Amino acid sequence: MSQAATGCYPYNYQYSIFYWIFRYVQGILRRMDPTLHTVEEVARRLKLHVRTVRQYLRSGRLKGTRIGKQYRITQADLEAFGGPALANAAGKPVHRHRSVEVSAVVSITALDKSAAMRITNGLVAAANSPRDGDEPPLRVETIYDEQRAELKVILIGGSETTAHLLRMVKLYTDS
Repeated sequence: MSQAATGCYPYNYQYSIFYWIFRYVQGILRRMDPTLHTVEEVARRLKLHVRTVRQYLRSGRLKGTRIGKQYRITQADLEAFGGPALANAAGKPVHRHRSVEVSAVVSITALDKSAAMRITNGLVAAANSPRDGDEPPLRVETIYDEQRAELKVILIGGSETTAHLLRMVKLYTDS
């Protein structure tokens, strides 16, 4: 008996409508977000087991798209889950520049409230004044304890500006 008589032709998957729909959807997804990651890639980047990533996808903790029997995770969903630094861990290198930050805690005792306010206002004004663009922002926090007559000044910032403010504190306390 011939194949025509039995109605059994060799099945060619390329002629199936499902194959073409699948190819069409794949093309759309690639154009929408070319950075689709497999579950294995995400597991490697997050340093997790593949089963754990699949559980996160099923529970909705990690967003992803199911295509057939496989999940795909976009770069945006990966960044939303673990942050940009974690998403770039195995991808593009993160560009860093060297900086120095200083933290200083100054305790000034035997100080009345008006002197503490004067020192606080002077330091905050100096911290908010314009600086070079390459200096990190400067933070000044002050706490005054009336019972002990003590002012604590916390300075966080670049080395030069923090040193300048420490010299200001010395000038205020000497006068």
